[in-house]
Amino acid sequence: MFSNKTLLITGGTGSFGNAVLNRFINTNIKEIRIFSRDEKKQDDMRNQLKHEKLKFYIGDVRDYNSIERAMRGVDLVFHAAALKQVPSCEFFPIEATKTNVFGTQNTIDAAVANKVSKVICLSTDKAAYPINAMGISKALMEKVAIAASRNIINNSTIVCLTRYGNVMGSRGSVIPLFIKQIKEKVPITVTDPKMTRFLMSLEEAVDLVLFAFEHGNQGDLFVNKAPAGTIGDLAIALKELSKADNEIQIIGTRHGEKLYETLCTREEITKAEDMGDFYRVPADNRNLNYNRYFSEGETDISKVMDYHSHNTQQLNVASMKKLLSNLPLVKKEIFGDNEVIQYPG
Repeated sequence: MFSNKTLLITGGTGSFGNAVLNRFINTNIKEIRIFSRDEKKQDDMRNQLKHEKLKFYIGDVRDYNSIERAMRGVDLVFHAAALKQVPSCEFFPIEATKTNVFGTQNTIDAAVANKVSKVICLSTDKAAYPINAMGISKALMEKVAIAASRNIINNSTIVCLTRYGNVMGSRGSVIPLFIKQIKEKVPITVTDPKMTRFLMSLEEAVDLVLFAFEHGNQGDLFVNKAPAGTIGDLAIALKELSKADNEIQIIGTRHGEKLYETLCTREEITKAEDMGDFYRVPADNRNLNYNRYFSEGETDISKVMDYHSHNTQQLNVASMKKLLSNLPLVKKEIFGDNEVIQYPG
């Protein structure tokens, strides 16, 4: 798929970047460029992998010049750089805007200037019906990417998006926290046991991006269909896998959290194409012909329902245990599988 191509991953030292490296570093890809602002994580990755196809660029997507220089000679871009932590974005929303919104515009502009073939921008379920600053900034990121895609002459660069839910075991997610609490024999802190979240692996996140790369048209948004489960059952599943007796402590919903997450809104469902494991939502390419906004209606949205973590396939404790047992982090931290390599991210 990427034979003799150069791939740039923004935010490439994170969990997603590491998963892409695991998938492609030993293929016939020409070069993988890791673009990020964290020299420590880049140095860790460089020393761990020691691979000639891997190149590192220090920079920040907020700075157009730094991303533009890294973009020269690139064929494909996976844009994963973002501020993702809900609490930090709540307290510093302008910082989330600088990275998630302006950083995306810079990345796309640099890609277009350098005639990059395709850019895939990674989004989150929190961008659908957003209630927190992280979700709002990612929702605006999606709008920026779609707006940019409308104005690319001759489709010289294709811009697509992916949107997915919680990635199990990724940096800052709840599973590493629960495992840490279990190992330290302290209470497992659960916000609301009835809260549901989509559950997918890093490999599935990479699969979605590759599907978008292969099938995406200008401005398309691809949504992964994923099972979900309650946070309470997740804590119980990890506790049982660990054969632990930690108390489960209910601490209450944190600022900016939802009871459930939406992956595809009902407004998007009305025009989405069901592609089996994914939804494809084409770009809204209406122009500024105001009749089409104010005088001409579309599908009645009262007849459809959004796709969210309360109405998707629900996992119980037993099915969660089966899913978690195949997670590299669980294999390493709970089962002591030293064969599993967890690159720093």
